[in-house]
Amino acid sequence: MTPKPTLEDRITGSLVGAAVGDALGGAVEGYSPDRIAERHGGRVTGIVGPWNGDDWRTARPLAPYHKGDGHVTDDTLMTHALVRVYDTVRDHLDAYAVADHLVPDLISTPRWIPELEAEALPLQRIFLAEKWLVTRIHYGHADPREAGTGNIVNCGAAMYMAPVGLVNAANPGAAYAEALDVAGAHQSSYGREAAGVFAAAVAAACLPGATPSSVVDTALSLAKDGTRAAIEAVAEAAVHHTDFEPALRPLREAVAPFDTVGPDYRSPSLGARRPSRLHAIEELPIALGMLLVGEGDYRRTVLGAVNYGRDCDSIATMAGAVCGALHGEAAVPAAWAKQVAEASRLDLHAPARVLADVTQEVFTRDTARRRAHERAFAALSPAPGALR
Repeated sequence: MTPKPTLEDRITGSLVGAAVGDALGGAVEGYSPDRIAERHGGRVTGIVGPWNGDDWRTARPLAPYHKGDGHVTDDTLMTHALVRVYDTVRDHLDAYAVADHLVPDLISTPRWIPELEAEALPLQRIFLAEKWLVTRIHYGHADPREAGTGNIVNCGAAMYMAPVGLVNAANPGAAYAEALDVAGAHQSSYGREAAGVFAAAVAAACLPGATPSSVVDTALSLAKDGTRAAIEAVAEAAVHHTDFEPALRPLREAVAPFDTVGPDYRSPSLGARRPSRLHAIEELPIALGMLLVGEGDYRRTVLGAVNYGRDCDSIATMAGAVCGALHGEAAVPAAWAKQVAEASRLDLHAPARVLADVTQEVFTRDTARRRAHERAFAALSPAPGALR
């Protein structure tokens, strides 16, 4: 009988699984499934090189980023940055923690950036939607709780929320609420909603006995508006498949009515990424759909996310985080994890060790706070039958 993964094992599996998914997806990000198959002579089955081969330094639209060869992208850089914030605060986070710790980290401390193959400030790698954090909070002095308003609505906040789900392991409602607070500094509308739901999905995956279906059911129980409708539509399409190949088109067709980007990922529609109660980011519903198609198996789930194309580094990041939380580190192919760690020059296990320690500390604090509340509430409430 396979031993059940411990909390630390789930945290490790989730963070390592997210990074590996990110690296696999980064090499083919932005392309359609057909273009990916044409470029690679079939479906991607592991780590592949840059789309433009040795011309990656100059080829547009990706230059100067070395995507592929096991290099993680900004999804992992932001995830690890959020872990560092937890390491500093050692308690639950809010939008002010983003302003006080995450933003300074992005603009003041050079780190190894795999895609640039150089030491640089993380700010020099992150996308414009993440640079918004710095612009609004550092330069604009916006209230951190409202700084996300006005940003384009994309998966920028959702893609790095796995640590929030892990600190709130087995408590999806708390993960959802904390992620919404944290993401308020970064996003609004359905981008912020997706951050909350993704964190909840990771927390739900840590529950003993969790399954892909129970994770998706939890996500649906918390999701609002277009995000809920999109997850529901994709899940309904996904349950008819156990292989990602025939699922690629049905999943895209299911999410298309909720996706504002449009059919050509590199040429977004005029209504792309604008706030709405009717729409959803594409990445989270597809990640959860691939989780169902792959039946929670890491390799099948993540390769489905990668070969889906479009924003597949973020899709595979989310899918990998949930699979890793479900099954622990053993679910992540060790050869992939080793290659990604070496190529990216990152210790993929160090953030997990940090977050595991923080999670235990936060749970201890939460328990003490809950007991204090129970005592206070009991003192406020008369014994049964005392009032007549």
